[in-house]
Amino acid sequence: MPKDEISKLSFEEALTKLENLVRELEAGKIKLDDAVSSYEQAVALKKLCEKKLNDAKLKIEKIETSKTGSQTLTPLDKIDSDD
Repeated sequence: MPKDEISKLSFEEALTKLENLVRELEAGKIKLDDAVSSYEQAVALKKLCEKKLNDAKLKIEKIETSKTGSQTLTPLDKIDSDD
């Protein structure tokens, strides 16, 4: 699968394809050239999944209301785990 096609996949599609490639590679029943090609595709799919997850994480924010009633947005990575 060409890289430009990979970039058009949704997170779920990319993850499914990545899981299938990993199963094929772990089974060890493919030729070396095909294994190398599958590995390269898996790397590209992994990068796409990581990018989509990071992009989603940046969009998630917590709305906090102060005692005066004003509201602010706090990025996900700044939210305490005990909230």
